[in-house]
Amino acid sequence: MFIRAETVKKISTDLLPFSDAVSEDLPLSQLLRMSLFQFSVGMAAVMLLGTLNRVMIVELSVPAFVVAIMIAIPVLVAPFRALLGFRSDTYKSAIGWKRIPYLWFGSLYQFGGLAIMPMGLLVLSGSQAIGPTWAGEVGAALAFLLTGLGMHMTQTAGLALAADRATEETRPKVVALLYVMFLIGMAFSALIIGALLRDFSELRLVQVVQGTAVVTLLLNLIALWRQERVRPMSKEERAEPRPLFKDAWNDLVSGGSAGRLLLVVFLGTMAFNMQDVLLEPYGGEILGLSVSATTLMTATWAAGALVGFAIAARWLAAGISTYRMAARGILFGLAAFSAVIFAAPFNSPWLFYIGATFIGFGGGLFGVATLTAAMTLPTTGMAGRGLALGAWGAAQATGAGLSIFIGGALRDLVNHAAGNGILGEALATPTTGYSVVYHTEIGLLFVTLIVLGPLVKVRAMTTETSAKLELADFPT
Repeated sequence: MFIRAETVKKISTDLLPFSDAVSEDLPLSQLLRMSLFQFSVGMAAVMLLGTLNRVMIVELSVPAFVVAIMIAIPVLVAPFRALLGFRSDTYKSAIGWKRIPYLWFGSLYQFGGLAIMPMGLLVLSGSQAIGPTWAGEVGAALAFLLTGLGMHMTQTAGLALAADRATEETRPKVVALLYVMFLIGMAFSALIIGALLRDFSELRLVQVVQGTAVVTLLLNLIALWRQERVRPMSKEERAEPRPLFKDAWNDLVSGGSAGRLLLVVFLGTMAFNMQDVLLEPYGGEILGLSVSATTLMTATWAAGALVGFAIAARWLAAGISTYRMAARGILFGLAAFSAVIFAAPFNSPWLFYIGATFIGFGGGLFGVATLTAAMTLPTTGMAGRGLALGAWGAAQATGAGLSIFIGGALRDLVNHAAGNGILGEALATPTTGYSVVYHTEIGLLFVTLIVLGPLVKVRAMTTETSAKLELADFPT
């Protein structure tokens, strides 16, 4: 029995889903090297949203609402991603570079923020001999701001550079590879950072965070080295006026269902992200898990998101409505937060890990579905797909930033009331504040389902659009 060449080719493509992402202008070696910037962004995301919030709350005894403010700072910078992408598209340079300057300065911001972060955190926790009392708050806020700005600038310019170098046929696969590299970076760095911080000390914290800064800069340098094809611009080209961002934005918001979709994105993101600053401290304070054990939770979240990504690909290929898929993600979120809540009375770390995994899975489905809907929004005039995705990112980032702050503040207020006996003897435990936040997220998920309802009744995509749209076309 002989196997035909077409069958062998199909098997190899199935086993290596990104083997067909290369092209003559972007060989595999350069593509894999370019994807390293996503690994560094995933590493910084784990540091900001996973490890450091638990360390600040549990080990350094920083109030949760202060931690929530710090964590929210880099997230609230994310709405500027649309403007950053728009500026890199229209950047005028005599050398011909468009993306490299944004990649380079984004890497420097990311490096600088991580380099000064451990010192700011230690001063914030009270380890200060001299200097003004506000130095800790200012230093920590500056570190988080620089790191967040650098992450968003690096990722936006890097994805745009990858799209520039890829062909029309390979662009969806290239962007999909970069998305997967981001999740792999989160998973691997969560495991490594967790292992390094198993025996926690202030000196070890400084070593790990500043080591992450050095690795970030090295990875990004390797990723951007000789990647952009230079096309020098003439003096006349540089003198031409740039298009106005506000004109393109006005064209987008004058569309039909964009407003309701952005409200769904905002509410759903708040529901899935309010626990970001609390999930690891919950595992440490309530379930008694170590720093490495709670950092492992971030890896399980990323694994859940990867599984959600794969299932979403199958569902989109089958032509399932994006709004129905968003509703399914919300239902998984309801089950996930219920598991996290019941992990405390059952004293079950495994139930906690299962809940965290399904938070990633449900949030991934919801994000993929709403992003697909944003890509198919009707646009007019100067508003294009990139601006629609920027609006989606602005709504998502604003919801994430506000929810992180509200979650931390709500936990502190409720625990303060419970500790003083205001809520009764039965609720006078540290678990109460966390539980109220998780129940609030469940309520927001139900509100999101209500707002989503009218959109589900309308066919989200025509058959023709569903056939042409690929999941791999998503930016991140």
